[in-house]
Amino acid sequence: MKYRSRMDIAAAILEIAQGGAIKTRIMYKAFLSFPQLKEYLELLQDGGLLDYVAEEKEYYTTEKGRQFLKMYKDVGQMIFPGARKKKIAA
Repeated sequence: MKYRSRMDIAAAILEIAQGGAIKTRIMYKAFLSFPQLKEYLELLQDGGLLDYVAEEKEYYTTEKGRQFLKMYKDVGQMIFPGARKKKIAA
């Protein structure tokens, strides 16, 4: 796997959590270790980009998180306009 920036990893997590996702699903789909996952979940929650719903034990991307994803994708298109569109995370 190629090197990913912190921004790339954050975007992958937010993409995965759009419809709701448990920690395990996020960890495996974003290719993260558990300590990395904990760090990013805390960072994204503190930034208001990700919410945790305790009753469902799932994380959800917030409206602010969706705005971040849109800007992240827009910047990617500006930098690499000829790149074909693909999902951020598998």
